[in-house]
Amino acid sequence: MLRIGLCVLYTALMLGANPALADVTAAKAVLAGDMRKLSFHEEAKAVPDEVLADLDGVEHELADWQGKWVVLNFWATWCAPCRKEMPSLDRLAQTVGEDVAVVTVATGRNPPAAVTRFFEEIGVESLPVLLDPKSALARQMGVLGLPLTVILNPEGQEIARLIGDAEWDGVNARAMLDALIAP
Repeated sequence: MLRIGLCVLYTALMLGANPALADVTAAKAVLAGDMRKLSFHEEAKAVPDEVLADLDGVEHELADWQGKWVVLNFWATWCAPCRKEMPSLDRLAQTVGEDVAVVTVATGRNPPAAVTRFFEEIGVESLPVLLDPKSALARQMGVLGLPLTVILNPEGQEIARLIGDAEWDGVNARAMLDALIAP
């Protein structure tokens, strides 16, 4: 499967294709397991400029991570599939290089104390948390169910999304991310 993906990538590059689209083509070629739920868009989509606070009250925008590939996860403390998925996102965050950031957005009513308790209960240590208490960002990005993970390219545009939970630190997710960030 990886050989096919590399052939597609090299063919696209030889024909003068957009390198960003070649990255997506290579990533699509290696989708397997949970990552088959990942749906790539035909064209990159702009994301809103919503300002969200972290657990310490420091304000952030998604543009803060521009220049990196971003695995952006929408979740809530009451969401059972989120509880299952979050440790794999934490392990991913601990092992990815500087080219990838894993960012979580607690959408809806998730008081900081509840978020902290949630992370302590499931052993999450490395994930940044942005709070979206009125679900403003989630609504603007069309988040209709949780968990939902969006992949942003280094230009800060949405290129793909996965509805439901996944093993983000598994070999299938790593193969997809490696294909995206490959030079």
